[in-house]
Amino acid sequence: MVVNKFFLLIILLIFSSSVFANTPRSIGKYKNWESFVAQTDKGKICFAQTVPTKRAPGAIQRDESKLFVTFRPDENIKDEVSVTSGHDYKSSTVTASSGKKRYSFFSQKNFAWLLDDQEEKNFIKLMKRATNLIVKARTTKGAETTDHYSMMGFTKAYNTAKKTCG
Repeated sequence: MVVNKFFLLIILLIFSSSVFANTPRSIGKYKNWESFVAQTDKGKICFAQTVPTKRAPGAIQRDESKLFVTFRPDENIKDEVSVTSGHDYKSSTVTASSGKKRYSFFSQKNFAWLLDDQEEKNFIKLMKRATNLIVKARTTKGAETTDHYSMMGFTKAYNTAKKTCG
């Protein structure tokens, strides 16, 4: 009986450790941004993320919006910028802007990414200089959503994620 309980405990510990290994762990909070690290089957993932300070319109029911910059060294991916506005996107309707600078994203379901490495590098430079960033998108039904993001703390969160996966 004691042996059975011991084996059950060992199995539970093994299972719970593999579940928690995939759960992102915060490695730093910097004003409106936070850095995370997670271990997956494909290796280590690090990312900086934030949530909007303002979302509109309030009448559209949607999941949480987030803006990310991700590093996946085992897949040779760095500076991957992505966004989710909490709804499936109408094809190629996602834009992000700050001041006069505007970037178009390509979308798949409820996520959107910049087109190439150079766009990502330019966008990250903008994120480091900007105070705010506005993401506009259309739902699959055509309604426009707008998310306002603060860039306060971005540079520190970005550098932490980059260093952790560097």
